[in-house]
Amino acid sequence: MGIAIKSAEDIEKMRIAGRLAAEVLDFIAPHVRPGVSTGELDRLCHEYMTGVQGTIPAPLGYCPPGYRPYPKSICTSVNNQVCHGIPGDKVLKRGDIVNIDITTIKDGYHGDTSRMFHVGEPSIAARRLSEITFECMWLGILEVRPGATLGDIGHAIQRHAEGHGYSVVREFCGHGIGKRFHEEPQVLHYGKPGSLAELKAGMIFTIEPMINAGRREIRELADGWTIVTKDHSLSAQWEHTVLVTESGYEVLTLSSGAPALPASLSSAARQSAAA
Repeated sequence: MGIAIKSAEDIEKMRIAGRLAAEVLDFIAPHVRPGVSTGELDRLCHEYMTGVQGTIPAPLGYCPPGYRPYPKSICTSVNNQVCHGIPGDKVLKRGDIVNIDITTIKDGYHGDTSRMFHVGEPSIAARRLSEITFECMWLGILEVRPGATLGDIGHAIQRHAEGHGYSVVREFCGHGIGKRFHEEPQVLHYGKPGSLAELKAGMIFTIEPMINAGRREIRELADGWTIVTKDHSLSAQWEHTVLVTESGYEVLTLSSGAPALPASLSSAARQSAAA
């Protein structure tokens, strides 16, 4: 199946779904503190999505081929957990870092985003990993424009991560999104400039690099979902859903509480907008 070009109606619905997903992260942010369990964070997010927003948590019961149904409404990946961490009894402690991944469904359309959170004051190394991963995501976003390629996105991310001594997880990637949770294309977070599919206005996909402080190798836990680093090093991830516009990009998962484009990249953003 080819890469879908979204209609004006699709895009407007995706704007709504994306904003709502981001607002769940705004809502949960003050609750991410020492002593809270990841299961409690899931409960709070579930109640907010279903009771306040009127959205459906897309992960709950999600069951791609070869997997058992995902049992919770959000993903919480702590410290060396790369992605798909299942909320439960784990209690967050001071110094932890945690990725919270939210996907909402509103009127049949998906909004998908994730952020890193610090529990109390993290180590310098943990904070730096989170910051560089955030920059990686944005450097990928800044490559988005008609005529660019998916390889341009991956190359920008890989160059920045590896330039700071980190590694890029290769087994998981961004993806097209719309009425379905996962669509074409696959958006790799590594690659060669000018390679893979050409971007066209109306495409919508996620950019969600997973960056490890150590080696890139990963393994799956016995729960069938949680992915961790093989060498037990820290891992970080940030995610936005992005629309290719006629002149560049539009991030669909922004909200009042979403961290802004890093100041260090603002000049690159201006150049991208002018391209």
